[in-house]
Amino acid sequence: MAMEPGPHLDELDEAIAAEREGYRLLLAGDAPAAATHLRAAAAHYRDSWELAPPRSYGRLIGALKAAVIAGDGPDEAAYARAQVGSEGDSPSSWYVLAIAALVDGDDALAARAAEGMRAGSPAFVRAADAIAGLAAHDAPAYAAAVRAIVEDFEARDEHLTGVAIVDTALMLDRLAERRAMAVRPRSTLLPPVT
Repeated sequence: MAMEPGPHLDELDEAIAAEREGYRLLLAGDAPAAATHLRAAAAHYRDSWELAPPRSYGRLIGALKAAVIAGDGPDEAAYARAQVGSEGDSPSSWYVLAIAALVDGDDALAARAAEGMRAGSPAFVRAADAIAGLAAHDAPAYAAAVRAIVEDFEARDEHLTGVAIVDTALMLDRLAERRAMAVRPRSTLLPPVT
Protein backbone atom coordinates (compact mmCIF):
# COMPACT_ATOMS: atom_id res chain seq x y z
CA MET A 1 0.00 0.00 0.00
CA ALA A 2 1.52 3.33 -1.09
CA MET A 3 1.75 6.18 1.39
CA GLU A 4 -0.26 9.31 0.81
CA PRO A 5 1.89 12.12 -0.60
CA GLY A 6 2.73 14.87 1.81
CA PRO A 7 5.46 16.70 3.70
CA HIS A 8 6.71 13.51 5.35
CA LEU A 9 7.62 12.11 1.93
CA ASP A 10 9.27 15.38 0.94
CA GLU A 11 11.42 15.14 4.08
CA LEU A 12 12.13 11.50 3.33
CA ASP A 13 13.28 12.42 -0.18
CA GLU A 14 15.55 15.11 1.31
CA ALA A 15 16.96 12.59 3.79
CA ILE A 16 17.75 10.06 1.07
CA ALA A 17 19.32 12.74 -1.14
CA ALA A 18 21.55 13.98 1.70
CA GLU A 19 22.47 10.41 2.64
CA ARG A 20 23.29 9.61 -1.00
CA GLU A 21 25.67 12.57 -1.21
CA GLY A 22 27.21 11.66 2.14
CA TYR A 23 27.88 8.12 0.97
CA ARG A 24 29.28 9.32 -2.35
CA LEU A 25 31.71 11.56 -0.47
CA LEU A 26 32.66 8.79 1.98
CA LEU A 27 33.52 6.44 -0.86
CA ALA A 28 35.57 9.25 -2.44
CA GLY A 29 37.55 9.58 0.81
CA ASP A 30 36.13 12.91 2.03
CA ALA A 31 34.88 11.94 5.48
CA PRO A 32 34.45 15.50 6.87
CA ALA A 33 32.21 16.61 3.98
CA ALA A 34 30.37 13.28 4.14
CA ALA A 35 29.63 13.81 7.83
CA THR A 36 27.98 17.16 7.09
CA HIS A 37 25.60 15.53 4.62
CA LEU A 38 24.92 12.57 6.90
CA ARG A 39 24.01 14.91 9.76
CA ALA A 40 21.58 16.66 7.41
CA ALA A 41 20.16 13.27 6.44
CA ALA A 42 19.61 12.40 10.10
CA ALA A 43 17.75 15.68 10.65
CA HIS A 44 15.52 15.11 7.61
CA TYR A 45 14.80 11.51 8.68
CA ARG A 46 13.75 12.79 12.11
CA ASP A 47 11.53 15.48 10.55
CA SER A 48 9.98 12.85 8.28
CA TRP A 49 9.32 10.58 11.28
CA GLU A 50 7.50 13.39 13.07
CA LEU A 51 5.23 13.98 10.06
CA ALA A 52 4.77 10.36 8.95
CA PRO A 53 2.04 7.88 9.85
CA PRO A 54 2.65 6.00 13.11
CA ARG A 55 5.13 3.12 13.12
CA SER A 56 7.25 4.47 10.25
CA TYR A 57 10.30 3.13 12.08
CA GLY A 58 12.51 3.04 9.00
CA ARG A 59 12.93 6.79 9.38
CA LEU A 60 14.33 6.39 12.91
CA ILE A 61 16.64 3.63 11.67
CA GLY A 62 17.82 5.97 8.91
CA ALA A 63 18.41 8.82 11.36
CA LEU A 64 20.40 6.63 13.72
CA LYS A 65 22.43 5.03 10.94
CA ALA A 66 23.34 8.39 9.39
CA ALA A 67 24.23 9.91 12.77
CA VAL A 68 26.42 6.97 13.83
CA ILE A 69 28.27 6.89 10.51
CA ALA A 70 28.81 10.66 10.81
CA GLY A 71 30.49 10.06 14.17
CA ASP A 72 27.54 11.18 16.27
CA GLY A 73 24.76 9.21 17.85
CA PRO A 74 23.93 10.01 21.48
CA ASP A 75 21.33 12.69 20.68
CA GLU A 76 19.66 10.53 18.02
CA ALA A 77 19.75 7.52 20.34
CA ALA A 78 18.05 9.45 23.15
CA TYR A 79 15.43 10.77 20.74
CA ALA A 80 14.77 7.32 19.27
CA ARG A 81 14.41 5.69 22.67
CA ALA A 82 11.97 8.41 23.72
CA GLN A 83 9.91 7.74 20.59
CA VAL A 84 9.87 3.94 20.81
CA GLY A 85 9.98 3.37 24.57
CA SER A 86 11.67 0.37 26.15
CA GLU A 87 9.81 -2.36 24.22
CA GLY A 88 9.60 -2.91 20.50
CA ASP A 89 6.46 -4.13 18.80
CA SER A 90 7.95 -5.13 15.43
CA PRO A 91 11.34 -6.11 14.01
CA SER A 92 11.82 -2.52 12.81
CA SER A 93 11.10 -0.98 16.21
CA TRP A 94 13.44 -3.50 17.84
CA TYR A 95 16.13 -2.48 15.32
CA VAL A 96 15.72 1.15 16.39
CA LEU A 97 16.15 0.11 20.01
CA ALA A 98 19.13 -2.11 19.20
CA ILE A 99 21.07 0.70 17.51
CA ALA A 100 20.16 3.21 20.22
CA ALA A 101 21.14 0.74 22.94
CA LEU A 102 24.55 0.11 21.34
CA VAL A 103 25.13 3.86 21.10
CA ASP A 104 24.26 4.17 24.80
CA GLY A 105 26.34 1.15 25.83
CA ASP A 106 23.22 -0.67 27.06
CA ASP A 107 24.26 -4.19 26.07
CA ALA A 108 21.36 -5.89 27.85
CA LEU A 109 18.80 -3.96 25.82
CA ALA A 110 20.82 -4.41 22.62
CA ALA A 111 20.82 -8.20 23.11
CA ARG A 112 17.07 -8.25 23.83
CA ALA A 113 16.40 -6.03 20.83
CA ALA A 114 18.49 -8.27 18.57
CA GLU A 115 16.20 -11.15 19.51
CA GLY A 116 13.17 -9.04 18.60
CA MET A 117 14.69 -8.31 15.19
CA ARG A 118 14.87 -12.02 14.32
CA ALA A 119 11.20 -12.09 13.29
CA GLY A 120 12.11 -9.81 10.38
CA SER A 121 13.69 -10.36 6.97
CA PRO A 122 16.96 -12.26 6.44
CA ALA A 123 18.75 -8.88 6.33
CA PHE A 124 17.36 -8.10 9.79
CA VAL A 125 18.55 -11.48 11.05
CA ARG A 126 22.09 -10.80 9.76
CA ALA A 127 22.08 -7.40 11.49
CA ALA A 128 20.70 -9.04 14.65
CA ASP A 129 23.59 -11.54 14.59
CA ALA A 130 26.10 -8.67 14.48
CA ILE A 131 24.29 -6.71 17.20
CA ALA A 132 24.13 -9.78 19.44
CA GLY A 133 27.87 -10.30 18.91
CA LEU A 134 28.59 -6.71 19.89
CA ALA A 135 26.32 -6.86 22.93
CA ALA A 136 28.00 -10.08 24.11
CA HIS A 137 31.50 -8.76 23.30
CA ASP A 138 31.89 -11.86 21.12
CA ALA A 139 34.40 -10.69 18.52
CA PRO A 140 34.35 -13.83 16.32
CA ALA A 141 30.53 -13.88 16.16
CA TYR A 142 30.46 -10.16 15.34
CA ALA A 143 33.13 -10.52 12.63
CA ALA A 144 31.30 -13.44 10.98
CA ALA A 145 28.02 -11.53 11.00
CA VAL A 146 29.62 -8.43 9.43
CA ARG A 147 31.18 -10.58 6.69
CA ALA A 148 27.71 -12.00 5.94
CA ILE A 149 26.27 -8.47 5.75
CA VAL A 150 29.00 -7.34 3.35
CA GLU A 151 28.47 -10.40 1.13
CA ASP A 152 24.73 -9.73 1.04
CA PHE A 153 25.19 -6.09 0.01
CA GLU A 154 27.78 -7.04 -2.62
CA ALA A 155 25.18 -9.34 -4.22
CA ARG A 156 22.45 -6.67 -4.36
CA ASP A 157 21.48 -4.95 -7.59
CA GLU A 158 19.82 -1.99 -5.85
CA HIS A 159 20.61 0.16 -2.83
CA LEU A 160 18.16 2.51 -1.08
CA THR A 161 20.06 5.71 -1.82
CA GLY A 162 21.28 4.66 -5.26
CA VAL A 163 24.87 4.52 -3.98
CA ALA A 164 26.27 1.02 -3.64
CA ILE A 165 27.59 1.05 -0.07
CA VAL A 166 27.41 -1.39 2.83
CA ASP A 167 25.95 1.21 5.19
CA THR A 168 24.78 -1.37 7.74
CA ALA A 169 28.29 -2.81 8.18
CA LEU A 170 29.75 0.69 8.26
CA MET A 171 27.36 1.73 11.05
CA LEU A 172 27.96 -1.46 13.03
CA ASP A 173 31.72 -1.14 12.74
CA ARG A 174 31.56 2.45 14.00
CA LEU A 175 29.74 1.07 17.05
CA ALA A 176 32.26 -1.78 17.30
CA GLU A 177 35.14 0.73 17.46
CA ARG A 178 33.87 1.84 20.87
CA ARG A 179 34.23 -1.76 22.07
CA ALA A 180 37.63 -2.35 20.40
CA MET A 181 35.90 -4.92 18.17
CA ALA A 182 35.97 -3.22 14.76
CA VAL A 183 36.82 -5.55 11.89
CA ARG A 184 37.17 -2.87 9.18
CA PRO A 185 35.92 -5.11 6.38
CA ARG A 186 37.30 -4.47 2.92
CA SER A 187 34.94 -4.15 0.00
CA THR A 188 34.50 -1.99 -3.07
CA LEU A 189 31.25 -0.97 -1.35
CA LEU A 190 33.05 0.52 1.65
CA PRO A 191 35.33 3.53 2.08
CA PRO A 192 39.05 2.72 1.86
CA VAL A 193 40.54 1.50 5.14
CA THR A 194 43.26 3.90 6.24
